[in-house]
Amino acid sequence: MSCYSLNYFSFLVLISMPVTKTARRALRSSKRKEAVNKLIASRLEAVIRVAKRSKKTKDIITAISLVDRAAKKYILHKNKASRIKSRLSQLIKNKPPQTNKK
Repeated sequence: MSCYSLNYFSFLVLISMPVTKTARRALRSSKRKEAVNKLIASRLEAVIRVAKRSKKTKDIITAISLVDRAAKKYILHKNKASRIKSRLSQLIKNKPPQTNKK
């Protein structure tokens, strides 16, 4: 055993460090993209949660729009996006039609 106390995870980090200049650039780029994708995904989860709770048409349409955008950017798989949209749209279908009372 060496004088360095490395656990398994820090060893993995040391091994996976980029070697070439291009790989370093790619790592920076992928970290930025990961941060943006996490932000979009967490926002999407929050909006879906709000739409399911409130069951307001406006919230559901907003959630469906965000699901579409996430699927377009490949943050969500297209089949999962379709499933989420289907379940959200069922919340709209089950609501009785609103009548305008004057």
